[in-house]
Amino acid sequence: MSRSESKVSRLSTLARRTVLGLSLAAAAGGAFAQKWPDRPITLVVPWGAGGGTDAVARMLGSLMEKDLGQPVNVVNRTGGSGVVGHSAIASAAPDGYTIGLITVEITMMHHQKLTELNPTSYTPIALVNLDPAGFQVRADSSYKNMNDVMSAIKANPGKFKASGTGQGGIWHLALAGMLRDAKIDPATVPWVPSNGAAPGLQDLVAGGVEFVPCSLPEARSLIDAGKVRSLAVMDSQRSALFPNVPTLKEATGSSWGTGAWRGIAAPKGLPADVAARLEASVKKAYDSKEYKDFMAQRGFGMLWGNSGDFARFMAKGDADMKAVMTAVGLAK
Repeated sequence: MSRSESKVSRLSTLARRTVLGLSLAAAAGGAFAQKWPDRPITLVVPWGAGGGTDAVARMLGSLMEKDLGQPVNVVNRTGGSGVVGHSAIASAAPDGYTIGLITVEITMMHHQKLTELNPTSYTPIALVNLDPAGFQVRADSSYKNMNDVMSAIKANPGKFKASGTGQGGIWHLALAGMLRDAKIDPATVPWVPSNGAAPGLQDLVAGGVEFVPCSLPEARSLIDAGKVRSLAVMDSQRSALFPNVPTLKEATGSSWGTGAWRGIAAPKGLPADVAARLEASVKKAYDSKEYKDFMAQRGFGMLWGNSGDFARFMAKGDADMKAVMTAVGLAK
C-alpha cells in the first residue's frame, strides 16, 4: 500500500469512527430524553401557601406525580408582588425539573417596571384555570342591572368608589377596562386599595364602597348569604357557579373581558419532547375526575389551553393590560 493510500485509509477509518461516535451520542441523548423524568420535579408557586394558586398547584402536582412516576414538590416562592416566584421559574435550568404555576400578574408586572419578565420569558405548557371578573353590589343596592350602574356612573363622576385588590391589581384593571370600553374615564370611579377581594367585599357590605369587581368564587359566600349581588361576569359565557348572572355583553353589549388565570409554564428553551410530555401530563390531570371535582368544590373556573393556545392567550392579555394600565396612568 502506498503512503497516499495508507493516509486515505486512516482518514476513512477516522471518519467512520466519528460517525459512529456521533450516532452513539445521539442515541444516548435520545435515551436520556426518553428517561425524563428520572428525579423529582419542583413546581414553583409565586404566591403563599393556603391560597387559591397554591391549592391548584398542589392538586395538579399530586395528579402529575401518578402519571410521571416522580414526586412533584410544590415550593412557594413569595415576594415582590409575584416577581420573586415568577423569576425563580424563568431563571431555572430548562430541563423540565423546575416548572411553575404562573398567573395573570405576568402580563402586568413588566408594564409597571417591576420586572423585565413577560409572557415570552417562558415555555408555555398549558392554561388550566380562568376566573373572570364579576361585578358585585350590595344585596340592597338600588342598581338592578349593569345599565343602571353605567348610567349612574356617567351622571355622577367621582361619586362611587370600588375596591377588591391593590392599586393596579387585576380587579382594579378589570373595572378600568370595562369603563374604558364603555368610553367612560376610569378615574370617574375612584379605587380604594385593599389586601384582596375579601376585605374589599366586607367594605362593600359595610357601605364603604359601592362596587367590587372580583371573581365570583371570591364573592360566593356573601352571594350565598344574601349580602351581595352579582350583576355581570366579564367573560364570553356565563359562569357555571352562578348561571343566572349575565355576561357583560348580555348586560351592556360590551365585549370586554378579563380575569385571574393560572397556567403551567417552564423556563424558556425547554426541549420540545420534554415540553410535550409535560403538556400531556397536565392534560391528563386536567381531565381527571379528581381535578374537576376539586375545581367545582372551590368554585374555580376551568379553562384548558394547550401550549399554543396558552401563548396566544397570554399575548392578548398582555396587550389588554398594557392598554388599560396606560389609560389609568400605571404603565411606566
